[in-house]
Amino acid sequence: MKKLVFLFLILITAKSQAQFGSMFGKDPIINLENFDKQRVHWGYFLGFNSYAFKFDYKQAGEDIQTERSIGFNVGLVGNLRLHDHIDLRFEPGLYFNQRNLTFPGFTDPSEALREVKSTYIHFPLLVKFSSVRTGNIRPYVIGGVGTALNLSSNSEAEDDNSSNRFRMNKWTKFYEIGLGIDLYFEYFKFSPSIRGVFSFEDELIRDNDPNSPWTSNVNSMQTRGVFINFTFH
Repeated sequence: MKKLVFLFLILITAKSQAQFGSMFGKDPIINLENFDKQRVHWGYFLGFNSYAFKFDYKQAGEDIQTERSIGFNVGLVGNLRLHDHIDLRFEPGLYFNQRNLTFPGFTDPSEALREVKSTYIHFPLLVKFSSVRTGNIRPYVIGGVGTALNLSSNSEAEDDNSSNRFRMNKWTKFYEIGLGIDLYFEYFKFSPSIRGVFSFEDELIRDNDPNSPWTSNVNSMQTRGVFINFTFH
């Protein structure tokens, strides 16, 4: 039985390599030849994210430490063809993540630590610049601007960090840049990409106490993020 299973795996691997070679080798079989000629097409994406904060301070001192975590993304893609090499993309998506902030100047770790749980709905409008297609491969760069709604912002709460409640603005604006590659398979197009996302607005809601040890020295707090998306068309 073990020999039969081993032989089966070898055959499957050999067949997969042969198919991969036929699609992406020296003389590939061209898949979805007219796919990119569509005026409009749709898709969806799944992926991962990692968020951080960029802090600017009023006075020099010890930095606020941000502990990153890996979150999850899911969303839709609407693509409008403008030119052979230029597309307009709308990619609304839901992004889950958590950042842990450690504030300086505290002896009690529970007072220093703030868990920032975030559930964002992103609304980016992007322009995609694609290279000439080579076989079943087509690299691209992408960039644009958008806005995001933070469903976990606590922006309407009256309590602040003195009650262990960290508050952020509900809406923020950002720009996004990235690169990726289109891979054309027999029945679908697969597009892995990596993106950098940068907020250009101050997102921090200050504590009620103007001398708060958590927020009084913060001049601005802006989100920085890295997205890895796997898009299927």
